[in-house]
Amino acid sequence: MAEESATLDAPPPLERSPQRESAVDEETRALVVPDAGDLPPFPPSAVEANFARYFVADFLNPGHDQYVYRHPNGLCVVGLASAHIALKEEGGITAVDFNVGKSDRSEMKVTGKRKRNAQHLQENSALCKVCTSSNSFVVRCCVKGSLLEINDRLIKQPDLLNTSVSILF
Repeated sequence: MAEESATLDAPPPLERSPQRESAVDEETRALVVPDAGDLPPFPPSAVEANFARYFVADFLNPGHDQYVYRHPNGLCVVGLASAHIALKEEGGITAVDFNVGKSDRSEMKVTGKRKRNAQHLQENSALCKVCTSSNSFVVRCCVKGSLLEINDRLIKQPDLLNTSVSILF
């Protein structure tokens, strides 16, 4: 008898109208599935998605423009900007020499979790010397940090610097 009175006292279940359900479904769908017209034509590249881009104009000398890509983990990629004077010269870059100062940057081998044997560099430390048919330019570090590796392909193929940066990534 007590069970019968409990079932009689309970409020009737709410009935959903078909119009209300379709409106809720459309709102949920709009939040979950984006409109194809709002999406970019191409997904962002790994560099665009993962790196903050910085441009250093006229670093220590006029025309010595460089870029720095900084990853959230602190890793920085340093390179020549397309406006660098070495890339503007006729014939482009013909040689890259990593033997600057007291040490040869290409002979450096970094090992271990703590990156032993990494060279500690200041903002004005020389990374390499870039040679054209008529001049040579010293490429500087631009940021304070430890040099972990260099691109060995630049020694054998210096013309890689003449190509666009967006193609290399």
